[in-house]
Amino acid sequence: MSENCTTDVFERGDENTAYAQYFVGQSYLKILNTEGVVVANVTFEPTCRNNWHIHQADKGGGQILLCTSGRGWYQEWDKPARALQPGDVVHIPAGVKHWHGAAKDCWFSHLAIEVPGEGAKNVWLEPVSDQDYEALG
Repeated sequence: MSENCTTDVFERGDENTAYAQYFVGQSYLKILNTEGVVVANVTFEPTCRNNWHIHQADKGGGQILLCTSGRGWYQEWDKPARALQPGDVVHIPAGVKHWHGAAKDCWFSHLAIEVPGEGAKNVWLEPVSDQDYEALG
């Protein structure tokens, strides 16, 4: 049985139906700001994670994650996964293939900050395999 080991700092938002095809499991999305820099609160139910993806840009771009509650994971392609907890900051440069999501037994929330860039876009790729996810601690 999973625990809701979070204390939400920001509103959880609605079920993330717009991006559901790029997630394994249920996530929630609350856009907090769109002026200048897009900031969103993303919440993952236990075992939920997004697909491998890349934030591409011709110049600038990328993403910053500010972990606010629960426990989660971040992993770059061909690198070990990094456990995340409240207070952790992850800078993801443009062009880096990665994924992030919740721990198996805990909800997880982070603020996702889109770093402004020229020609910035997200490229969604394959899901993180169940085998790779289950191998995490």
